[in-house]
Amino acid sequence: MQPPTDQFDPLDQRLLNELQAGVPLTADPFAVLADRLGGDADDLLARVRRMKERKVVRQISGIFDTRALGYVGSLVAAKYEPSRLEAAAEVVSAHPGVSHNYERNHPFNLWYTLAVPPDSRLGLERTVDLLHAQSAAQATRLLPTLRLFKIGVKFDMTGSRQVGEQADDDTPAYSEADQAAAAQHPVTDRDKAMIRALQRDLPLTREPFAELARGEGVAADELLAAAARFLDRRQMRRFAAVIRHRQAGFGANAMGVWAVPEGRIDEVGRQLAAFKAVSHCYLRPSYPDWPYNIFTMVHARSKEECEAELAAMADATGITQRGALYSTREFKKVRVKYFVGDTEAWEATHGNVE
Repeated sequence: MQPPTDQFDPLDQRLLNELQAGVPLTADPFAVLADRLGGDADDLLARVRRMKERKVVRQISGIFDTRALGYVGSLVAAKYEPSRLEAAAEVVSAHPGVSHNYERNHPFNLWYTLAVPPDSRLGLERTVDLLHAQSAAQATRLLPTLRLFKIGVKFDMTGSRQVGEQADDDTPAYSEADQAAAAQHPVTDRDKAMIRALQRDLPLTREPFAELARGEGVAADELLAAAARFLDRRQMRRFAAVIRHRQAGFGANAMGVWAVPEGRIDEVGRQLAAFKAVSHCYLRPSYPDWPYNIFTMVHARSKEECEAELAAMADATGITQRGALYSTREFKKVRVKYFVGDTEAWEATHGNVE
């Protein structure tokens, strides 16, 4: 697999890998990155600014676990007449808890993720029912996570990963055990202020956390301590860069879906999660019109590479009933904003909540 050498020099590639793994939680993170990478802190900062300008880096912020914060979320698949799809996508995207919304090449042609806060008066299922009605869907299928095998989106910018390559160990980037540990810690009002600060896009300055702290009226040291605490509790998966995969050279995005027999779910889920090409691996419900129960997200530089990765996964597991859904249009991709009151405002306008 060849790196996009026409876009990024070797230091850019290593810097992007570091930023995806996690920004150092220190007063001057670019100084720490310079020590690791052997560069100059101001030069690295300028490189990140260029990557933001070129829209390679989408955002640098805290990546929180929705469930760990008390939110309830799900993947949702919906079916529309093709002529209605754009209008329907606009209705769905208007909900502030919808973070991802894509057209995919399947009769279920709109796929979105939705999260609602702990104090939502509608709740998840009633919200989905309302979006179904408002968008005039022909069918909607709720696909919540029943089991998490892996989550951790990191694009290898150096091009060193080979098709079918697996991790050196079977420890996922973020697991179901991490979610369970995070649920032990209730979120306080002070925590919410820190989360609001940490979910903002990192200012590209030498002391960015000080700026984030000022935005919520807290001290920088307190904010950094809170960030470390959220990581330790596994409420925050990492504080890191989110990359626009197409601008970074990863032009194909496949949702590999697998119909796995009940008795093999644990075995196959772990096998699929071990592949480096897999960023997400979940067990979800199946339906008569949707037989697949394990979902894997694969990103590659071409559709051919995606297909090769999925073929390697099929060979390793022996699962033959499978599919590959490709995103053909991105209607919305943002991070959920936690504890900012936007869902309450949407429900007051659209939900007819009494």
